[in-house]
Amino acid sequence: MLSRSYTQFHSEPEPGAPPGTLVVEPGARSRVFLVDYAADRVIVDKQLGSIDDCIAYLQDDTPSISWIDVRGLDDRVTLERMGEIFGIHPLALEDVVNAPQRPKTDAYPAQQLVITKTVSLRGGGNVVAAQVGILFGKGYVLTVREEPHQRDVLDSVREMLRRGRGSIREKGADHLAYALIDAAVDSFYPVLEAMGEQLDELELDAASAPRGVSRRIHAVKRELLTVRRAVWPQRDLVNALLRDGSPHVTAETRLFLRDTYDHVVQVMDMVETFREIAGGLMDLYLSGVSNRMNEIMKVLTVISTIFLPMTFIAGLYGMNFDTNASHMNMPELKWRYGYVFALGLMAASAIGLLVFYIRRGWIGGGSGADTGREEKPQ
Repeated sequence: MLSRSYTQFHSEPEPGAPPGTLVVEPGARSRVFLVDYAADRVIVDKQLGSIDDCIAYLQDDTPSISWIDVRGLDDRVTLERMGEIFGIHPLALEDVVNAPQRPKTDAYPAQQLVITKTVSLRGGGNVVAAQVGILFGKGYVLTVREEPHQRDVLDSVREMLRRGRGSIREKGADHLAYALIDAAVDSFYPVLEAMGEQLDELELDAASAPRGVSRRIHAVKRELLTVRRAVWPQRDLVNALLRDGSPHVTAETRLFLRDTYDHVVQVMDMVETFREIAGGLMDLYLSGVSNRMNEIMKVLTVISTIFLPMTFIAGLYGMNFDTNASHMNMPELKWRYGYVFALGLMAASAIGLLVFYIRRGWIGGGSGADTGREEKPQ
């Protein structure tokens, strides 16, 4: 079963649709969660009844950063109301709602748009890529995610806010957006670690070439392609935040984004390394299949050559010659020990060939296996 990340494009607008068209299929209601914090206080994971409940926190007189997390893209009413509350540009709202989109970032007058990807392992070891839309401006960060129950990837950021590690609660909304982007990039590491373990197991099996290994190798290569398609545009995304001089990203936050950029490059290197290993495993598997076939053909050839002189002897003495017509017409046929002689000759030919093959190293891997001749003692 192929991953949704690159096989389904149900949220793409029809050709010719005007810019800003939202494609929303009716489904489960979006869930809205709130994280609101300042240097001395924090509210984590408060579920809101509707998107309108966040207005009170956005208009709060006390300085705080509000993180509104909207989960699910099947609730048109919530998504359109979200665009009104935050003043989201129609093109930015289209990018957030119409998933999947290629990871990117765009600057708007009042906010910065970031489209990033996270990956996770599902049942059966399938890699699933999910989109996370991030919009941040003065005093708030808005995240919109594909799946209503997708939350584990960003739990590390919630834990940082809850404990106040790294003084994240003393920084602005752009720093929270950086932390979310960094968490999205870090989601690749557990997936790649699991895939590395799969490759180690496949490496042990590939040489012996059991059945089903080629299918498993192709499955790993397909999942690596999913990861590659998700991580490669992330480099351009982070690089754009670093180089383009967005008015919504401070110089201090750009210093932290350098570390995220290093993580993206490291993930890309791991993906390319694993892809090369997977390609090498397929070559190793095909070599193992070829070696097994060669061993089978070797055994069959040895058996055939052993029985060849025996077949010749049996065919020779099975010819219908009349011994009364000439003394040259197989006198052994009237010999008292002719039958025993024929059997002995067959056995001697078989034993002689076996000894010859063993001494040459063609059976049992003797000393002459590589050179085709016995090594003389020094």
